Amino acid sequence: MTRPPFTDALSRIKLLEILAPFDPHVAGTPPLGIDLPTSDIDVLCYAPDPHVFTRAVWDAYSTCDEFSVRQWTGRENPIIASFAAADWTFELFGQPLPVPEQHGWKHFQVEHRLLRIGGSRFHAAVMQLRADGMKTEPAFAATLGIEASNPYETLFEMAGWSDEALAALLRERGF
Repeated sequence: MTRPPFTDALSRIKLLEILAPFDPHVAGTPPLGIDLPTSDIDVLCYAPDPHVFTRAVWDAYSTCDEFSVRQWTGRENPIIASFAAADWTFELFGQPLPVPEQHGWKHFQVEHRLLRIGGSRFHAAVMQLRADGMKTEPAFAATLGIEASNPYETLFEMAGWSDEALAALLRERGF
């Protein structure tokens, strides 16, 4: 059985409508076109009050399979809710930062730009590493020939680069 497109899954559970007060942004691998059969749908939200966000998520999705809510103790103490619905796993991130300022959004944006600028050969190279089991950010770093102890931070730093600088790096790496 194949699962529906991620956009259909979002519509079926009315996620963007239900979370509209939290400015939801879909991120992660499905909208980038680099998802695998095991990929989930990440949704980043602006949640200045973690209790209000948690209550809204709980009220809407707590009856879904594999539902859980937790709070990281790290950067910005995001609330993370996970659940399965519409043949997908969802992961919701609520942080007290507007979405454009969140690390996850900056990662998503730089990955989107790299895929757009790098073209089909770059896309195929990233997909091959992902299919071989590599996580997203390490796959981007490896494809770019960047040996970084922390590819997540490296990509975060690259989010501030211009398209011209990204294009120069891609050309230097043969893309």
